[in-house]
Amino acid sequence: MKLLRTCLILLLVAGLSGCGYNAIQRQDEAVKASWSEVINQYQRRADLVPNLVATVKGYAQHEEKVFVEVTEARAKVGSIKVDADTVNDAAKLKQFQAAQGELSSALSRLMVVSENYPQLKADGLFQNLQAQLEGTENRVTVARNRYVQAVQAYNTLIRTFPNNLTAKMFGYQVKPNFSVENEQAISTAPKVDFGSAAPAAPASAH
Repeated sequence: MKLLRTCLILLLVAGLSGCGYNAIQRQDEAVKASWSEVINQYQRRADLVPNLVATVKGYAQHEEKVFVEVTEARAKVGSIKVDADTVNDAAKLKQFQAAQGELSSALSRLMVVSENYPQLKADGLFQNLQAQLEGTENRVTVARNRYVQAVQAYNTLIRTFPNNLTAKMFGYQVKPNFSVENEQAISTAPKVDFGSAAPAAPASAH
């Protein structure tokens, strides 16, 4: 009896392997790992915001509207609770994406402000923060691309026969991905290089 039970278990394991169970497990873990990296890089960017705003404010105190926009956008990003389950919730993923997009836009406007302040652009601390932000935006893009690819691979896997039967049996469902309207943002890092090597335009009087 014990031998029969062992044989049945072995047959069941072999059957699950043949139906893609192990592959689904691996791909699901790959999606979770890719999502964690996306979160890490976005958090790295958010951590740069306070020092960046403070540095710009030191040279451009009257640009209050831009500072408020960046601060509020960062606060909104921080208010959204994300975890491993977010990858299974289309509404939460969309909310997360929208908040990060707002912060990206606000940071872009902050970068534009700096163009009018040559002394700010020459500030060593600002140059360091600029370099960190540029590097972080590039890492965000790489992490986001890897996540998109991981989700696509997972979704394709669980929708292909006979894996779809195994997925249905164990409750694995198609995961939402970054929306199509954000495709360009997903594949292109925001430009934060101020082009200091280009000919300098006459500074505005302030």
